[in-house]
Amino acid sequence: MIKQVFDSGFWIAFIVMLFSCGPTEHPSLGDQQVDVFINEKVNFDPDSWQSPIDTNENDVLRLVSGRLLLKKVSLPVYQRPTAVTAKIRLESAGDRWDKSGSCFVIPKSSIINFISLANEAHEWPASNSGTSKNGVAIDSLYQPVIELMRFMTPFGVGAYSDSMSTRKPVYIPHWEQEVSWEQDVSVYISELQGEVWLGVWIDSWTKEGYKVSLNLEFDESENGYAKIKPLNTLSLVNTVSYFSGQDLFDQFALQDLSVSFNLPSDISNPKLLLTVTGHGGHSGGDEFTKQENLIYLDNKLVHRFIPWRDDCASFRRFNPSSGVWLIKDTARYLDWEARQYREKVIEERLASSDLSRSNWCPGSMVSPLEIPVSSLTAGDHQIRISVPGAQPAAENEYNHWLVSTVLVW
Repeated sequence: MIKQVFDSGFWIAFIVMLFSCGPTEHPSLGDQQVDVFINEKVNFDPDSWQSPIDTNENDVLRLVSGRLLLKKVSLPVYQRPTAVTAKIRLESAGDRWDKSGSCFVIPKSSIINFISLANEAHEWPASNSGTSKNGVAIDSLYQPVIELMRFMTPFGVGAYSDSMSTRKPVYIPHWEQEVSWEQDVSVYISELQGEVWLGVWIDSWTKEGYKVSLNLEFDESENGYAKIKPLNTLSLVNTVSYFSGQDLFDQFALQDLSVSFNLPSDISNPKLLLTVTGHGGHSGGDEFTKQENLIYLDNKLVHRFIPWRDDCASFRRFNPSSGVWLIKDTARYLDWEARQYREKVIEERLASSDLSRSNWCPGSMVSPLEIPVSSLTAGDHQIRISVPGAQPAAENEYNHWLVSTVLVW
């Protein structure tokens, strides 16, 4: 009898021990949505938005005369694997032009950043990139902002959607009132936890500007036993002129952009996330001509491509105030009375927003390109970006390239 009790107690203890030594279930935070900006105005108005920083009732900072929004938010810290999606909704408040836009997060490890610069606690670091352009390259105390999403505003969506009916082609049922985009940014989850600074910039030069909303959606795994494994990130390059003291980046017409960086330890399975768009709105500018881009890592060519989009006409419904020309064309059409096809010369609308461009369309989002690279050892490295056919900026010819690059592993 004693032996039976001992045996029963032994096996109970053994089973309890097995369960206690099993995998740990991580607590669930559930799916969450964090609203960062809700219909916030982005515009250029030096009279209303004074430097260095203006804050409204929503704790939104407006910098650079209103063209740059910043907000500190508290994001959930997940233990289970979690997908993160950035969503932007935008409408024109009166700006009728297509403009570059960018949504970003300030790297937590960057000592020098837009906040410290605005408060005059720091100055732009000396560049290690061989260029006098401020803020484009990583430095020992500075990382460029990590671009979560690049977007291009359409021509006048919202503000002009009810007044441009004569510009509407027959295949568009109506002009849209707003445009929205979403981007999977899960790769940056290590920078999207706890207290972070998130921002939106639009290259608007009008007082009317735009209204923009931004939220982040977190989709948590139902598997409570899987552990989140955030990737490491290192922001290397960002040529977007977000902030005061940053200039239009037309250097590629003069020389390659070479940036040095240091890795404290060996890294495996790295990849470069590269976002590239060419600009220069005049005829024959870098916006409208195919230019090859070459990416080198430690003087080894790792990728070459021509950033280009031919599908811009598919965004026509978002571009009510786009300029329109009439183009003569020979059309083959069905003559219902004769019950046969005939041909005639017609004049057809061609909108500026229809034209192919250097990796973007008015009203489109620009997805990053993933470039796998070989494992890297601890020590100094160099990334070099070349656009051999790039054209210099000149009066009324604002050629430039917006390039951001993040190393993840």
